[in-house]
Amino acid sequence: MGPFQLVALAGKSRLTMAWRIHDQRQGASHSPRLLVMPRTQPPDAAAVQAWEQRVRRAARLRHPHLAEVVDVGVVERWPYVLYDAAGMELLDEPITLPPPGAAEVAQWMADALTGLAYAHDGGVVHGDVQPYMLLRDEQGQVRWVGLEVAEAAGAPTKLPAAHHIDALQLYRLRDAARADLLGVGLLMHQLLCGQAPLDEADFGVVVERMPPAGRELVRLPWETPRPVPEVLRAIANRATDRQPRQRYGSARAMARALEGWLQAEGRAGGGPLALLRDRLHSAGTLPGSPGSAARAARLALMDKERTNELAEVVLQDVALSFELLRGVNSAQVRGSQPAGGAAILTVRRAIAMIGLDGVRRAALGLRAWPGPLPEDSAKTLGRLLGTARRTGQLAQALRPAGYDGEVVLMVTLLQLLGRLVAAYHFPDEWQQIQRLMQPAPPELPGEAEQPGMSEQAASFAVLGADIEGLGAAVARYWGLDDSVLHLIRRMPLATLPRSIDNDDDMLRAVASCAIELIDGQSADEARREAALRQVAQRYGRPLKMSLRDFRDALAGVRPGAAAAKVAAASQEQSENRA
Repeated sequence: MGPFQLVALAGKSRLTMAWRIHDQRQGASHSPRLLVMPRTQPPDAAAVQAWEQRVRRAARLRHPHLAEVVDVGVVERWPYVLYDAAGMELLDEPITLPPPGAAEVAQWMADALTGLAYAHDGGVVHGDVQPYMLLRDEQGQVRWVGLEVAEAAGAPTKLPAAHHIDALQLYRLRDAARADLLGVGLLMHQLLCGQAPLDEADFGVVVERMPPAGRELVRLPWETPRPVPEVLRAIANRATDRQPRQRYGSARAMARALEGWLQAEGRAGGGPLALLRDRLHSAGTLPGSPGSAARAARLALMDKERTNELAEVVLQDVALSFELLRGVNSAQVRGSQPAGGAAILTVRRAIAMIGLDGVRRAALGLRAWPGPLPEDSAKTLGRLLGTARRTGQLAQALRPAGYDGEVVLMVTLLQLLGRLVAAYHFPDEWQQIQRLMQPAPPELPGEAEQPGMSEQAASFAVLGADIEGLGAAVARYWGLDDSVLHLIRRMPLATLPRSIDNDDDMLRAVASCAIELIDGQSADEARREAALRQVAQRYGRPLKMSLRDFRDALAGVRPGAAAAKVAAASQEQSENRA
């Protein structure tokens, strides 16, 4: 083929093919090169010119995970892109024996997605993601080849009028970028399970058999050559989800999920806290709640002897309450206590230990509301804080006699710490998680609606870590011991808490019950009663409460319930005076 000696076919699809070649223009000292070209010849000279224009534009991009183009040209009416492949192999070449480990696959895909995101930002797509389109060097660095080769092959040779160009390009880029991401998901699937998805080597054919075009599903099998961690499984399955709306919306979003898992579990070994450590130092755990400045001024005027009243003021601010717990459970403060002292879980005791001056310092040390959050994210966090306070009040209403209301409140807030931290430190990812949890309308009339993901699965797929695990990691970072970490783990939804053996289990169950009740009421009207009955079935026996008891407790903390109580009391006083 002209100056190229074809050595071996590296791979082919319906749209593209790649060849290992010797470039005879190099003379005797030639090095291995890779030739990528469309599967069919462009129909005319105008189509060839359009192809070259687009591929040369893609070749101008420079990124560590985009292979550098040696040459773009045409030989015997075949357009081609040439890459130097010295010291590199195709990513699918080493997957036979032995298969790569989960962390290795995750790192390859995260790097590949970073390069793909850069290309997408520059208005360039790949167009035919296939296993032979990634080169890997001896250090494990991956690089894309073949950008725009397939996409440009089918592109129009005549552009529309100027006022249509922007809309057309944006539409093309959006859909082609989503197709690229689906291809990466299929590639990740193949690398993890060691065989092609749906036993089809051409990912383009696989896509046509998947929703929305087809009906076949691509999910990782439970039996794989090497174990696939639960988080990585969730990321891979989201990338190829049966519902297109549930798949990743951008290469950068999927890369963040993989990098989050690698940082939390793979390479850092620091657990979910590794995702948060720098952010905790720069932005604090949470910003002071709205009105925190007025509360700080009020604290400055209060009498240090009136601890209970002081605690009531502090508890109005979730961030300040957490800050006091963090302060009194730090190694320095705990070191001054008798050996074996339990963790402090009430604001009252924290105030007694650090004094009014310590409370004032903590209040002044909080980031002012809303910290670094933009307006929309601040509103989201504000609503979540309001829901957290209502959930704590509901837990207090559910607690059996003899249990300290403030301890119940703080355990409930700590069980919600992961959500609050995620909404503050990862606002964009938190919005993604919420969207993934929402059910989708049925695909066809008469069918059931498509369920959303669980919170755990959604957080795995977006952050690469568990929301609840984030909260536990922060609590451990504060200095809370294992007994408290057990308390702030919610009761598993898969099992019924039929019996309570000790006070810690009771506190844990009451907080979890309150959270499940409030979560159930966030659904639409048709599901609220079913959610209430489900919670009553789970917790009625251990908490010795009836369905009516749960309904009454829930009614007492609904938005506006406090105002209704005040209005009712005022009406009663008026009637008594009359």
